[in-house]
Amino acid sequence: MDYDVLILGGGIIGCAVAYELSKYNINIALIEKGYDVANDISFANTAVVYDGSESSSSKMALLEKRGIDIIRKHCKKFNVRYNKIGSLRLFLDESGELLNKVYSDSMDRGIDGFRIIDSDELYNVEPSLNLKANKAIYSENTSIISPYNLAVSYAEIAVDNGVNFRLEEEVIDIKTISKGFRVTTNKNKFTCKLVINTIPNESFNDMCSNVTSEMKNKKVRCIIVKKSIGDNLKNIIIEDIDEENSMIKVPISENENLIGIKISDNFSAKLELPERILKNINKESIVNIFTEVYSENDMLIDDSNLEAGYIKVVGNHYAKISVAPAIAQDIEKKVKVSMNITKKKDYIDKKRETYIFREMTKDQINRIISLDKRYGNIICNCNNISEGEIIDSIRRPLGARTVEGVKRRTGIGLGNCNGSSCNIKIIKILAREMDKGVLDIVDDSMDSQILVGRIKEFNEI
Repeated sequence: MDYDVLILGGGIIGCAVAYELSKYNINIALIEKGYDVANDISFANTAVVYDGSESSSSKMALLEKRGIDIIRKHCKKFNVRYNKIGSLRLFLDESGELLNKVYSDSMDRGIDGFRIIDSDELYNVEPSLNLKANKAIYSENTSIISPYNLAVSYAEIAVDNGVNFRLEEEVIDIKTISKGFRVTTNKNKFTCKLVINTIPNESFNDMCSNVTSEMKNKKVRCIIVKKSIGDNLKNIIIEDIDEENSMIKVPISENENLIGIKISDNFSAKLELPERILKNINKESIVNIFTEVYSENDMLIDDSNLEAGYIKVVGNHYAKISVAPAIAQDIEKKVKVSMNITKKKDYIDKKRETYIFREMTKDQINRIISLDKRYGNIICNCNNISEGEIIDSIRRPLGARTVEGVKRRTGIGLGNCNGSSCNIKIIKILAREMDKGVLDIVDDSMDSQILVGRIKEFNEI
């Protein structure tokens, strides 16, 4: 099968590139080895969109500065949650050297909407703050979004505009041929004029990148906690313990906070750290604990082989979501010039409508239920998610095919019960919609079967 462009990798950058290139009169496919797109996004489905003031890298800071403007426009266009809540960055360094360095770097980069505030203004901005600080950096443009929803929006619009998403295919080999490449996967062979490789630290045979970026993966311990009485913190709170260690508090819903701890010591010895930001944390308030891997490598576009038809995104970074749209637009410009392509006249730049009950008024909910009774059948009591929302997530372009896919698209199973009440209901709905048996439904991949067999045979479960 022949394509003009093959995009390797269905993470948020691959989806963003597919969205930007789907505007043009070219034949595009995206190859992803997983069951679903955007597998590089945390299941918490909340991400900070940085403004560039926090980054130690000038290159990443400028990408973040561009990215935050693009993301704001895209979230409004696609009806994706975007909350501009601001951030407070506090420093344990009493000398003030680290604070002054961050401020000076941000001024040099032309970052807007940030300033140093004293203790009086600090506690006016955040009256419920549990920490003592004389000064802090306040960034008013820092925001939080639902990154999975943004990535899926990119993918859905790309599908509606003709991009072929080839899931469960893994690239094995890439060979140069006359006027392009032959790409071999575990299922097919393709030819194309141009390859865009968005898979971090992955090169194929003679297509090795001329730009190298050593992957320095680090771990951040994450705790999701219920909001307690008196917990009225409105901003993102970042506390820099030193140049290597820090802690961040992010509100992920009306009822929960995410605490991220980047620290090298034993985690169990540091459970008291979140109490520095949030009061009254105890075992009963903890909903989940998990570890995420992140990187601080500059993300670059290696176009040294562009004349031959090969582009690679090099590096990985904790702010990947913030910079993904800017990187995608830079790639779009390079491809446009290289291939001399033209825009479609019938391009669809709109996502199909979704109904999210927890973000709707009672009148809006009743109107939807009057049109489709399945929206009146609440499946997830923790997050108020209906059968209609689950069915829609399955039937949409590039719809969910796994339990994890439904959870990520709707938020079901991520409440206090962690899915114990609704998992079997999700399985039954998936089986019915996909015309499969319940034993064939998987969690997130071919090797993640949930129900392994029946004790007795019945017509239904």
